[in-house]
Amino acid sequence: MTEDKFHTSLVLRNNGIKTADYKLCHRDDGHELKKIIKKWDRMVYKPTDGWGGLGLTKIENEETLNMLMPFLNQMDLRYFYVEKFIDYDNTDFRIDIVDGKFIGCYGRKASATDWRTNVTSGGSVFMREANDEIVDIAIKAANTCGVDIAGVDIIYDRKKEEYVVLEVNGIPAFATPDQEKMGLDFNDRKIDMIVDLIDRKTKKDK
Repeated sequence: MTEDKFHTSLVLRNNGIKTADYKLCHRDDGHELKKIIKKWDRMVYKPTDGWGGLGLTKIENEETLNMLMPFLNQMDLRYFYVEKFIDYDNTDFRIDIVDGKFIGCYGRKASATDWRTNVTSGGSVFMREANDEIVDIAIKAANTCGVDIAGVDIIYDRKKEEYVVLEVNGIPAFATPDQEKMGLDFNDRKIDMIVDLIDRKTKKDK
């Protein structure tokens, strides 16, 4: 389910978890998209099945939308998924969850020339602690999506003064050797928890 951003946002919102406001529009309904940008001021176009920040496009105004529409119409898509752009500090929390338990947390920061925090889009990783509220949100988000292993991306909405779940990743990455040198030392615990999870589930199936 987490491979579909619209489905994920729908399920999270229906279970009381804060997400960005979102809309799913038919490709021929440009009028609806223009109504949305006027209401939201800024929004983000997201491929529903994208990863690593690929394809994310921030739409600043109606002029930007008009420029983007011909490109989107060339793609083999029936629907466009958009989210309201959230005023945040260009950093996020990545919370790793395995079997409903907190494994570790780190932060990601967008580069000086971009707004996306994804490492594949130029963002960088830094050490970051998660408070109890963030951990609780991440665990609830993973459980709500029905995933045993998850990387939950959370940002702080400065306007509403609340934490918001941006994405739930069903295949979160392990820390790289360079990141381990920084102090991200959760790989061993993560592996142990995944092995325990597999052992428990396979025993239950026998």
